[in-house]
Amino acid sequence: MWIEANPNPVNKLVDDCVIRALSIILDRDWLSVYDELTDIGRAIYEPEISNNVWPKLLKRNGFKRYILPDTCPDCYTVRRFCQEHQNGQYILATGAHVVAVIDGDYYDTWDSGDEVAIYYFTR
Repeated sequence: MWIEANPNPVNKLVDDCVIRALSIILDRDWLSVYDELTDIGRAIYEPEISNNVWPKLLKRNGFKRYILPDTCPDCYTVRRFCQEHQNGQYILATGAHVVAVIDGDYYDTWDSGDEVAIYYFTR
């Protein structure tokens, strides 16, 4: 089930889905996640929301990456993934969007349930 959530401290709807999702899944405030991502990005000369940056923060926190089939009918939408993963904490990535999943619910600023996930992280 979709749960509307926006940990952005001023409730902005900007290109910060990575920061929002990691803030939710790591149970940390938005700014501390942003700062750590910025530090990681600075070290490798990439933006904090780069696909080469944010997975490093998840790996530091014990998460591992798993690939999903992205060709339908075998693909996993965010909604289907949640229905089949009722326990645990996950970060789903669609290629253009990142969303937090906790115990079968997905937390996002909009209902991203129809987006096709291509990989996920869990610990």
